[in-house]
Amino acid sequence: MTAIPYSLTGRHKGFNRAEIVDQNFTEFVQLWQGEVHQPGGDDAPVLPGSELNARGFCELLESQLISRHLDLMARVLRVQNKVFYTIGSSGHEGNAMVARLTRHTDPAFLHYRSGGFMAERFRKLPGMDPVMDSALSFAASMDDPASGGRHKVWGSKPLWVLPQTSTIASHLPKALGTAVAIEQARRIGHTLPIPEDSIAICSFGDASSNHATAQTAFNAAGWTAYQKLPAPVLYVCEDNGIGISVRTPSGWVANNFRHRADLDYFYADGLDLAGGYAQVQQAVEHCRTTRRPTFLHLRTTRVMGHAGTDFEIEWRSVEELFAVEATDPLLRSAEIALSSGLYTKESLLALNEATRKRCFEAAEDADRRPRLSTLEQVMKPLAPYTPDAVKAEAERVDYQERRVAAFGSEEKLPEKQPPRHLAIQIGQALHDIMAKYPESLLFGEDVAQKGGVYTVTKGLQKAFKGSRVFNTLLDETIILGLAQGYANMGMLPLPEIQYLAYFHNACDQIRGEAASLQFFSNDQYRNPMVMRVASLGYQKGFGGHFHNDNSIAALRDIPGLVVGCPSRGDDAATMLRTMTALAKVDGRVCAYLEPIALYMTKDLYDAGDGQWQFAYPAPGEAMPLGEGRIYNEAANDLVVFTFGNGVTMSLRAARTIEAELGWKVRVVDLRWLAPLNNAFIAAQAKSAKRIIVLDEGRRSAGVGEGIITAIVEGGSGATPLERVVGEDTYTPLAGAALLVLPGDADVVAAARKLA
Repeated sequence: MTAIPYSLTGRHKGFNRAEIVDQNFTEFVQLWQGEVHQPGGDDAPVLPGSELNARGFCELLESQLISRHLDLMARVLRVQNKVFYTIGSSGHEGNAMVARLTRHTDPAFLHYRSGGFMAERFRKLPGMDPVMDSALSFAASMDDPASGGRHKVWGSKPLWVLPQTSTIASHLPKALGTAVAIEQARRIGHTLPIPEDSIAICSFGDASSNHATAQTAFNAAGWTAYQKLPAPVLYVCEDNGIGISVRTPSGWVANNFRHRADLDYFYADGLDLAGGYAQVQQAVEHCRTTRRPTFLHLRTTRVMGHAGTDFEIEWRSVEELFAVEATDPLLRSAEIALSSGLYTKESLLALNEATRKRCFEAAEDADRRPRLSTLEQVMKPLAPYTPDAVKAEAERVDYQERRVAAFGSEEKLPEKQPPRHLAIQIGQALHDIMAKYPESLLFGEDVAQKGGVYTVTKGLQKAFKGSRVFNTLLDETIILGLAQGYANMGMLPLPEIQYLAYFHNACDQIRGEAASLQFFSNDQYRNPMVMRVASLGYQKGFGGHFHNDNSIAALRDIPGLVVGCPSRGDDAATMLRTMTALAKVDGRVCAYLEPIALYMTKDLYDAGDGQWQFAYPAPGEAMPLGEGRIYNEAANDLVVFTFGNGVTMSLRAARTIEAELGWKVRVVDLRWLAPLNNAFIAAQAKSAKRIIVLDEGRRSAGVGEGIITAIVEGGSGATPLERVVGEDTYTPLAGAALLVLPGDADVVAAARKLA
């Protein structure tokens, strides 16, 4: 037997469970004395009564051994700093059956204990190597075909495994979204990148099944099925009875899921290939043929602990560890291999050692490959931007016939109408976008017949029908999960979050999932979308903190996310054109913040002046990413940097300041809040005698802090400056809201201080 170079330390010497589990397999094979059946042909059952044939068993066994020895390799080489991830799949190798019984074109969103699944799925395409590819990922090598060395992920573009990191249930909503998208494509005439009868596969642990994000996915799956809408998602709960060190109550998963009316439950023994194969097959076939959400409860176990740093002997008794290790699925597979006559003791041990050697050699090879060594290399796939291509796409006008159909006639085209306010022009721009992109979908709470709380989406469902404009259940997590699913299937989702405060309920669907996919897949997978959010404060006669939320920090903190906030109708249209182009060309995730208080604003200075209504920009006009709008560009006595509601506020205050102090005031509307255009800000600040930064967000972690940083780093730190911001509090109801939000008078007061 090959010597195992385990590094045992201190009081854990003799209790290295990885070494013990490994030795258990060898000793089990050496000491086995069972009855041997005469082997049949490749297509004969591996054991009498089993649905699994001999060829299938041998391949599954090989996949199980690959998964196991990748785990063992990681434990050894981690201490040598050659690999960087030790959360293993040991005990879960039965998930290889799910891979065998599904197709490589069934999109898969995998639990981190999916080594067996990946090894088996690699068989689906010729010329692929599960050992080398996995070793490269463990080693964080730039040659890793999944993430380019950015994380240990189970992922593969040709195998339709969308990379996941150490996710806890956050992938379940987008798996459902992908399943729904597979069926939605047919209804809108969209060509799928996969076969029409594909299913989405999503695996997770028993502990993760309790997570709020998991529960919302199960609820939405049932809600969908209850309405007789297809949702072919196969949820695979790999139940090992424990989450890190917290035990799952015995029978909990079965009792919790067995009787859900619209989530069809199946059980399979993942510890026994011969017995569990038919059970897994039944669940897969049911999901594919019925197109219903299916819950496969797969029995697994967990040997070798949660990860390499988990010394189970510190919190579990030796007797309990012995009992758990006795359920190791590789011991049962060894028994099947020997009793079926497909392997002798010698040939099985030889296969085991050959697999070990293959995994270690691949890992040593991977360690010699280059790793990410520069910031540019690390960030390259995070936020791709090709300005010329985006500009060309945003300005593309080749859909005039569809435009006319959407608006009703040539005469009704928006550029032929009189100047209008923000809400109307956003609605017009959405009509334009949906005419331009037949694969686009608009959805959210109340967006269809009602047209949204503020009627911004009024008329869209009539123009584009319910298959493209539709209401969802009241759940922001699922809205954004659906968006990711549609994006996965090549569509252009335009999800609406009804209020900015509601986004925080589902922030991780953007931060941890949608915006991270390009990064962790080395730009092989993308989640292009434009998330519309009714945002910010100053609603009159309505509100409280849920409807007057000015927390933009949570959005600006998300790497790679584009955040824009128009303050007027024409800007809203041209910004939306650029955002959809960013999504289509560069796969970007965009947040489009619509200032609620400006939706219906028509006047700027005096009632009836109509100065906040603007002509609709003709198709072909678009706003470059990062470009601000400047009012009174020649003025330099005072420059006000702002956005959103701050724009009209600053323009009104400027009139007072000019009358009172005699200053000429320039107002700079940033429009784009992430990424901030630091060079633009610095250039505007350089010619300013005085600066005010007006940020309607809160004092702490607001956009204003980023603006001031850009001013200082741009060399204008000595210029007298005042900051006008909201307070660090929730927004109260009614008129009290104006006590915590900045107003026109605060801008004027700041100017007086500068004087």
